[in-house]
Amino acid sequence: MNAVRSPAVAGTFYPESSAELGTVVRGYLANVTLPADSPADSPTGTPTGTPAPKAIIAPHAGYIYSGAIAASAYARLIPAKDTITRVILLGPCHRVPVRGLAASSASAFATPLGDVPIDKDAFAEISHLPQVSVVDETHAEEHSLEVHLPFLQEVLGDFTVLPLVVGDASNDQVAEVLDILWGGPETIIVISSDLSHFLDYNAASDLDRETCTAIEALDPDAIRQDQACGRVPVKGLLTTARRRSLRVETIDLKNSGDTAGTKDRVVGYGAWAFHELGHAITGPANTNFEARTKAILKEFGATFLKIAGASIEHGLAKHNLISVNLNSFPVILRETGACFVTLHKDNQLRGCIGSPEAHQPLIKDIAFNAYRAALEDPRFPPLQTNEISDIDLSISVLSPQSPMTIANEADLLKQLRPGTDGLVIGDSGKRALFLPSVWEQLPEPADFLNRLKVKAGMSAEHWSETFTAHRFITGDVKQSDLEDPTSIWPLISETPDKH
Repeated sequence: MNAVRSPAVAGTFYPESSAELGTVVRGYLANVTLPADSPADSPTGTPTGTPAPKAIIAPHAGYIYSGAIAASAYARLIPAKDTITRVILLGPCHRVPVRGLAASSASAFATPLGDVPIDKDAFAEISHLPQVSVVDETHAEEHSLEVHLPFLQEVLGDFTVLPLVVGDASNDQVAEVLDILWGGPETIIVISSDLSHFLDYNAASDLDRETCTAIEALDPDAIRQDQACGRVPVKGLLTTARRRSLRVETIDLKNSGDTAGTKDRVVGYGAWAFHELGHAITGPANTNFEARTKAILKEFGATFLKIAGASIEHGLAKHNLISVNLNSFPVILRETGACFVTLHKDNQLRGCIGSPEAHQPLIKDIAFNAYRAALEDPRFPPLQTNEISDIDLSISVLSPQSPMTIANEADLLKQLRPGTDGLVIGDSGKRALFLPSVWEQLPEPADFLNRLKVKAGMSAEHWSETFTAHRFITGDVKQSDLEDPTSIWPLISETPDKH
């Protein structure tokens, strides 16, 4: 095809005149009040400005109904106007059914505001996937993608777009596409979805609140068929957002009864922003994770160590895992996080177990991994009570993993940052992880990598085209850094005082 895809709903969903369309979109954006701070960038609630999100969910109805809600999400991209150059746009199929995700062969998508080039390089990255195809017919009259383009044209500078109509696809199939195209700060992911359809106002509000709760919890399985027309791409985003420990900001939640319709038969609309704690490990965005974790450890590091110590003492006394009452901790400690707990005795490793990726509240992850490091590390016998006085305990809080683009082993070694990077490698089902602290024993990148290969069950000389590497950084707190290092060991309550 390689032609320009013409607007299908100009004059119905939004104004056909370029002048009127620009005025309408700018008007919606001008009415958005941005927050003074952002949960993605504020370590403990201190205002630090509003960073652009990594992904947004926004509605796709006629502008008179949902334009203001969409604008509330798009306004958050304005600070990154000159940074975002690639948009990955996913929306549901309303016209021609498809299996998987369908791209267009068009060279550009047109709106009254001009043509938006299609990102052919982005499509090439996913074209090999069995769930991806080119189906021009499904794009021809589809509105779920088109209505987003004028907003993008107003808030961004020069950019390309990869529009994908999502039909019958699994959460993992959508997430796989998003993971491949994730990119860095130059890439924004936009998911198009309305919410409940044609219920009365109160019933719609209740159901949309359920959907909002599921999105805030990054729980794709909690979204049913009747909750969102774009549920398939939404659930795919939630799947990868959970794996990457993204934070969700609910921006707006309304329905057509709040905007331009009656209240007897409404359609629901919502807007959400998804924030990374640290985008690329090597980029400036990583300061978000570093600053946030540093602030958390400064305030709660002693609490973390005491919970770890209590978990170990409870395990020694009761032979089971301590019960953690999440409601006894501040919200910031109940967020999903990943950690490793390490025990040293006489400067020698005595146990180390952790979570490579976040999967449960951080405070529970600390208790769980402390128990396992002391009593279930297969490399060591279970810790004994009489050893506690000789143990030096440390906790490492892990950033989300960042995939590394590597041409060969020399390229990987060149990219590694001794003393900073933790590393996860994998190949042919074999996988292993080193924390950044391992650089203290293995300061040379080649030694660091070779020993990690051996840990994974590979030979030190192993390399193949399927070899993968992900890196991460950590924030660390050590028992030896406390004024009273022994304070972590007296058994504390299973429900510690609220901080």
